[in-house]
Amino acid sequence: MKAILCTKYGSPDVLEIHDIEKPTPKDDEVLVKVHASSVNPAEWYSMTGLFLARIGNGLIKPKDTRLGVDYAGIVEAVGKDVAQFRPGDEVFGARSGAFAEYLCVKNHIYPKPTNITFEQAGSAAVAAVTALQGLRDHGKLQAGQEVLINGASGGVGTFAVQIAKALGAEVTAVCSTRNVDMIRSLGADHVIDYTKQDFTSTGKRYDILLDIAGSRPWRECKRVLNPNAHYVIVGAPKGNRVIGPLGFIIKTRLASLGASQKMIFFVASFKREDFLLLSDMFERGQVKPIVEKIYPLHRISDAMRHLGTGHAQAKIVITMES
Repeated sequence: MKAILCTKYGSPDVLEIHDIEKPTPKDDEVLVKVHASSVNPAEWYSMTGLFLARIGNGLIKPKDTRLGVDYAGIVEAVGKDVAQFRPGDEVFGARSGAFAEYLCVKNHIYPKPTNITFEQAGSAAVAAVTALQGLRDHGKLQAGQEVLINGASGGVGTFAVQIAKALGAEVTAVCSTRNVDMIRSLGADHVIDYTKQDFTSTGKRYDILLDIAGSRPWRECKRVLNPNAHYVIVGAPKGNRVIGPLGFIIKTRLASLGASQKMIFFVASFKREDFLLLSDMFERGQVKPIVEKIYPLHRISDAMRHLGTGHAQAKIVITMES
C-alpha cells in the first residue's frame, strides 16, 4: 500500500510517498481502507522538527516516520473479536499514521454520519474535538454566554463557531475580509474583520475568548474579558523553529498571573463520548465540516505548504486516490 513517510526533519519536501506492507488486523482491530485524511498543525511541527516534537520522536531524525491522525473510510476486514463493525461499513475517527491507504484501528473508530462526505468526515477528528473541548471543558461554556473566537476561519475556528452556537452561545468571530461571508454562513452572530477593526478595542466584553490565532498579547486581550472569563489558547504564532508557539504561551501565562480571568492552554485528548456527541451534531446538521481544498496523497507536500502559510480557510483534506 502507499503511505507518506517522514524520515528526516525539514520542509514539506522531506515528505515521501512509499510502498509499504498492507497491515493485517489483530483479533480486536478493524482494517479500514482510508478514503480521506487531513493536515493539522501537529503534523507541521512533527515534520519540521519542533524541539518539543523531537524530545518524544528523536532528536536527530524521526523515530515514528508516519504522519496523519484524522481518517474516514470503509471497513475492509475485522478481527474475530470485533462485533460492532462489518466489512462495508463507512467509518471515521482518529489513528496515528493516517496518511496511508489502509489503517488498522482498535480505538476511536465510529460510524460515519450519513449526511457528510468522506472528505468532510476525514477532516473532523483533531479540529472538531479541539474546538469542543476548548469551549465546553476548558472555557466552561454555558448557554447564553458571550464567546469571542479569534482565528475563526481555520480548521478549529470553523468548528468552534458552529459548536458554540449549538451549545447556546452568542458568538463573535474574528477573521479576515475574504472569510467574513463564510463565517456568517456558519451562524456567527457578529463578525469582526481584523483588517478593518481591532477586536480588543471594541469596548465589548466576553465570557470566553477562544484564541486560535494568538495575534494579540495578554494586556490587550484582557480588555475584552469579563472579570471571571476564561481565556483559552488553542493556537499561537509558530515562533522560532526551536520552541514554536510555546514562547507565546509561556509569555501569556506569566503575564496573566494574578488576574481574575483564567488563562488555559491545552492539547485535545480523544474521548469516545466526544466523538459520539460530534457525530450527533453532524447528523442533526448543527455542525458541518468545511473543506477548502482537497489534495491527492502524492501532493501531500503541497497540502503541507498550504497549511504552512497560516492562511488556510477551514480544512485541507488529503484523499488516497492517485
